[in-house]
Amino acid sequence: MTHGLTLTESADSTVSASPASMSIIGLVATSMAGPDDVAAEIDAAFPLNTPVLVTSVDAAAGNAGSLGTLKKALEAIGDQSSPIVVVVRVAEGETVAETDANVIGSTNGSSYTGLQALLAAESLLGVRPRIIGAPGLDTQAVATELVISAKKLRGFAYARAIGADVTAAVTYRDHFSSRELMLLWPDTNDWTGDAVARALGLRARIDQEIGWHKTISNVAMDGVLSITKDVHFDLLDASTDAGVLNDAPVTTIIQSDGYRFWGNRTTAGDDQPDFAFETATRTSYALQDVIASTIKPFIDHPIAVAQVKNFLEKINTAFRALVRDGKVVGAECFFDKDANTSAQLASGKPKFRIRFTPCAPMENPTIDLQITDFYYSDFADQLV
Repeated sequence: MTHGLTLTESADSTVSASPASMSIIGLVATSMAGPDDVAAEIDAAFPLNTPVLVTSVDAAAGNAGSLGTLKKALEAIGDQSSPIVVVVRVAEGETVAETDANVIGSTNGSSYTGLQALLAAESLLGVRPRIIGAPGLDTQAVATELVISAKKLRGFAYARAIGADVTAAVTYRDHFSSRELMLLWPDTNDWTGDAVARALGLRARIDQEIGWHKTISNVAMDGVLSITKDVHFDLLDASTDAGVLNDAPVTTIIQSDGYRFWGNRTTAGDDQPDFAFETATRTSYALQDVIASTIKPFIDHPIAVAQVKNFLEKINTAFRALVRDGKVVGAECFFDKDANTSAQLASGKPKFRIRFTPCAPMENPTIDLQITDFYYSDFADQLV
């Protein structure tokens, strides 16, 4: 028997949350002491395989040790925003396979390591990571596990598309088919993982300043000096490198009034066309937060007409606020008469339906250019 909320999802349904709850980063990284670092201080600040709550990324970077990915990732995140970050530090292995295993982690039901430790963050720290990444450590094996963790956390993961050129990056994308993942190519600055770390920070910043209904695309990043591969981009030509990558779909990076990500799409397969956009997935999970928080006070209370009406009014009031704020195009919760038989209600399992329309990004506007002699029609009159 199930006690609590059972939430199902279909292509015609879903819903919203506060910026604070959606903008929390879950970061898995390595950190070792350099010549000028004190190993004991790193161990104290970031114990291995333990979720650590970071409220100041700049201060945390100072305690992260100069070797490994943690310090650089925190600095890149801090260039974009000052979000709450849950850090899980893992050991760097002797081989890539060993490091992968440490990053992926494991659980025996009572203790969690690596990425699995992010699942324990809410019970230990009171916050749930929703923006997930392991910059510089996201091999194919790790990226696959990032997706699994993101699903469990109702979050979204960002990872690099591994490849030396556009063709390789596009080919790499075929390894994934998940709505909870966006792949990025190429990298930025001088270390593998810089672009992913900046994506995590930028995602948190957009959540705080605009909302989860805006993709990370076409927003200038801070702290980027260069990209690791040249990317041909032309807003009026889809056959460029950027166009080919976006068609894959892989989000790329362009230089146009600063460096910015260019691309809106997840790695969702053809079986999930409604979740092709990053914002569709994140809107779905944001709305689920609203549903859970709204219905929680009603759990275990009597199923009575007044109670059901009260719940419907509360949830639809929340949805109308989201529509008014431009975070969803529309959303509605209703009591499904046909699905709620007397036996269903008597068993304590009323059914509600929610349908919503997420905001799609203006990814491909069409403008028709027409040549005409109309503006010559009063030419003679203008000479008078």
